Amino acid sequence: MVLYEYPFHEGIRTMLRLEHLFERLDLLAARDAAVDHHFALATIFEIMDVGSRADLKSDLLKELDRHRLVLQGYRGHPGVDAPSLDQWLVRLEQAFAGLNALQGKAGQALAGNDWLMSIRSRISIPGGTCAFDLPAYHAWQQRDPHLRRGDLGGWIATLAPMAGALRVLLGLLRDSGQAQRMIAPGGQYQQSLPQGKTYQLLRVQIGEAEGLVPEISGHRLLVSVRFMRPDGEGRLRPANTDTTFELTLCA
Repeated sequence: MVLYEYPFHEGIRTMLRLEHLFERLDLLAARDAAVDHHFALATIFEIMDVGSRADLKSDLLKELDRHRLVLQGYRGHPGVDAPSLDQWLVRLEQAFAGLNALQGKAGQALAGNDWLMSIRSRISIPGGTCAFDLPAYHAWQQRDPHLRRGDLGGWIATLAPMAGALRVLLGLLRDSGQAQRMIAPGGQYQQSLPQGKTYQLLRVQIGEAEGLVPEISGHRLLVSVRFMRPDGEGRLRPANTDTTFELTLCA
């Protein structure tokens, strides 16, 4: 199954982008090749760019605290899995404490590193990090892989509290939905959303063998999914066939 996610507002869109970048960073930093570590640094700089929004940290802290209060209200309710509830509360409290202790915006601790900032200023220029442009960076790339990984680990640690908060918040959001099997007649599906309930994330899963790509749109009253099929040149064309898929709405 191939999973697609559609955020209903800008806050979730930013969180999904950051999650995507952190997942890529973990993958690249664990490897040995200098080129992988180059793109790990590029990803760190992307995280700093996305996380530079002034109110991002405060928004994440508010969401963590809101979820904590909601879950605490379930204590003692019949049918509630108490151990699981306690685990989520611990994770929320740890994420809140870690993010709250973070000084300034994401990556602010790295902004004072002149060597890193010299790389950041040139990494978006095509070929801008060549050896003759940044000889000190070239020398770093020739170091033993485990030494480079050690440096990367230290820089990544300054971003870890934000990554931890995102994992908890997006995990709770995804767990709030229940997947339902749907059919899109002629490759098109629409569903009205109930008034008075705000959804934050739409998830669509479809079998890989189908070879289809969903075009998703939505707002607080309606969601729409149109299934497309890439042609020989990669352009998307309407599939126009009845399509079975799984739909999850997360509030």
